[in-house]
Amino acid sequence: MKFKSQALAGFGAFWFALVVSYPAAASSIVYSNLGVVGTMAAASRPEPASGGLEIEAADDFILSGLTRITSASFIGLVPAGFSVNDLNLEIYRVFPFDSTNPPDGKVPTRVNSPSDVAFAERDLSAGIASFTTSVISNSFTAGNSVLNGINPSPFQNTLGEGPVTGLEVLFNVVFSNPFILPADHYFFVPQVGLTAGNFFWLSALRPIPATSPNTPITPDLQAWIRNGALDPDWLRIGTDIVGGATPPTFNMAFELQGDTVPEPATLALLGTGLVGLATRVRRSTRRRSAASSRGLDQQGCAY
Repeated sequence: MKFKSQALAGFGAFWFALVVSYPAAASSIVYSNLGVVGTMAAASRPEPASGGLEIEAADDFILSGLTRITSASFIGLVPAGFSVNDLNLEIYRVFPFDSTNPPDGKVPTRVNSPSDVAFAERDLSAGIASFTTSVISNSFTAGNSVLNGINPSPFQNTLGEGPVTGLEVLFNVVFSNPFILPADHYFFVPQVGLTAGNFFWLSALRPIPATSPNTPITPDLQAWIRNGALDPDWLRIGTDIVGGATPPTFNMAFELQGDTVPEPATLALLGTGLVGLATRVRRSTRRRSAASSRGLDQQGCAY
């Protein structure tokens, strides 16, 4: 059993190394919905060093196969003269993965929400190689917003906190350590820390049009949000917080770039072939060494 466990562990490490080191294809769009609409601006930030609650806003995407995410883009509102001092990007799976089930009942539902804890994350200290920002508009107004009104049931329905105006900015982030994600349904969470003011993630097209480079997905889950006080639960930005007779639902503006990695079976075959090649090379080397010690050349003739 010990040998079997060591063999399995070795194979797992070998497979992961193959995935990570497999030559990257030219990056392509994995998911895209950057068509901003001015209906919602949702705060999303790491826990501020000066005090205050962490806020996470999340929107979903789907991967049909093993994928390496090498970069990401998203669009938000920031105040004039903004300065970024923190950046954290997270991937969540869909509840009940990575979660306590049943939940504690602080919210109307957890069906189709992000999970309790992140599946993977990258920040400026580990995993993010670089980021750039570019101003799209010097003045953009979102019709509604969520910042402080993130409350447990039965006080979740605040209608939102009204319009916010700021610079509309595109963030482009390159990962030094790409996300390696199996086929699944996920949520993406960008958190931006500013030296002053707040980052608001802007809403995007819903439904997503089937025109390039947009990526329609089915099912297309609505955006969710939570703060450090509500954690580990989440609220639907539209259905739970804004509410109303016909509650709105939101997508958020982001795009993921990367490349598809061969399935594990293909990588295993590649790995087996590499191991076999290495074995043949070692055997060939040993035969040549043995032949040399007997005074034979590579054709078996004395010299």
